[in-house]
Amino acid sequence: MRDKAPVSAPEVNTRRSLISRLRNLEDRDSWQDFFDSYWKLIYSVARKAGLTESEAEEVVQETTATVAKCIQEYQYDRKVCSFKNWLLHKTRWRIIDQVRKRPPVFMERFALPTDTSHTPAVERIPDPESLELDGVWNEEWQRNLIDAAMERVKHRIKPEHYQIFYLSAVRKLGPRKVAQTLGVNVAQVYIVKHRVAALIKKEVQVLENRQF
Repeated sequence: MRDKAPVSAPEVNTRRSLISRLRNLEDRDSWQDFFDSYWKLIYSVARKAGLTESEAEEVVQETTATVAKCIQEYQYDRKVCSFKNWLLHKTRWRIIDQVRKRPPVFMERFALPTDTSHTPAVERIPDPESLELDGVWNEEWQRNLIDAAMERVKHRIKPEHYQIFYLSAVRKLGPRKVAQTLGVNVAQVYIVKHRVAALIKKEVQVLENRQF
C-alpha cells in the first residue's frame, strides 16, 4: 500500500464520492458494492483473530451495520484517519464483541499477560486498540484488492487468456506446461501473462483510489 504517496485531486474526489454514496442508506447498489468489496476482508481478519466461522460471519454483519450507523460522522482526512484504518477500528471492536459473548473458558487466549486470577474473565479482555490486527489487516487488505482486481479483469477478457494467466501466475506452472495444457504456443503464454498482469495491476490502483 502506498500510504505516503501524494494524493491527486481526482483520487480525493473518487474516495470522497464513495463515502458520500454510502451516506445515502437507501442507495442499495452502493451498499451492495461495499459488502461485496469488504466482506471477505473482514471475515478473513476475524478468522485470523481466532474466531469461529459463525463468529466471523457475525462480525461481518455487525461491522456492516456499524458502518451504516457511523458513516454520517466519518470525515475523510488521510492524515487523521483513512477509511482503511477507520474500517479496521470498527472491525476490531466487533471482534472483541464476539469474544465477550464466549463462555469464560474461551476467553483465556485474549487475556492480558498479568496476574488476573481474581479478575472476571470479561474484564481481562484487552482493549480493542491493543489487539494486534494491524499487520493481518494490511496483509488481508492487499490480498482483497488483488482478488477483487483479478475478478474484475476476469470478466473483461477471454476465458482462455484468464486461464493462461491463472495457471502461470497463480498456479505457478511453467510456460511450456501451460502451453501444453491449454494447447497454445509458449510465446502466447508469455504475452498473455504480461498483458493480464498489467491489467490487474492497473485495476488494483483503481480500487486503491476508490476504497480508502
